Amino acid sequence: MKKFLLFVTLIFTYSALHAEEKKAYFAGGCFWCMEESFDQVKGVISTISGYSGGHLENPKYADVIYTDSGHVEAVEITYDPNIINYKKLLDIYWENIDPFDANGQFCDKGKSYRSVIFFEDQVQKKMIDKSFNKLQNKFNKKIVTLVWKFEKFYKAETYHQDYYEKNFIRYLMYKKGCQREETLKKIWN
Repeated sequence: MKKFLLFVTLIFTYSALHAEEKKAYFAGGCFWCMEESFDQVKGVISTISGYSGGHLENPKYADVIYTDSGHVEAVEITYDPNIINYKKLLDIYWENIDPFDANGQFCDKGKSYRSVIFFEDQVQKKMIDKSFNKLQNKFNKKIVTLVWKFEKFYKAETYHQDYYEKNFIRYLMYKKGCQREETLKKIWN
């Protein structure tokens, strides 16, 4: 009986600790860069690289990049809403993409690298619309970031997870070669 009570207590404790977790889904070109951007944010519990928005079930990297799967490289962000809210995640997202490029992001071009914000419900959709309109009014260029209803997220292959940490030098060369930081400074300063 003691073991059973301990087991029940552990389950309730685990559930209570994780009950407040929420998820957000964004696509902003290379998912390695999106992971890095969000992993540094207080309140973000985890990021996972993956694929979303397409019609192919269980896609692999080659399916997304080289075929018309409809998917984009995306990140699943698990966050604690007691520390950070969805609106702030949207702000961070915008500051890490080029919202004016319909053909991809930075040096990554093609449908799979488009910027997309996925919404799970009408509350998120309203926040996205408000944020989108605010930015559209700020800039003298058309924002082309897409807004799609979230359907399903597929985790990318293991070698893509935390790539920026596991392959730090290669990642920095890639990021520098794409002029990501320089482009972001030009847009957001």
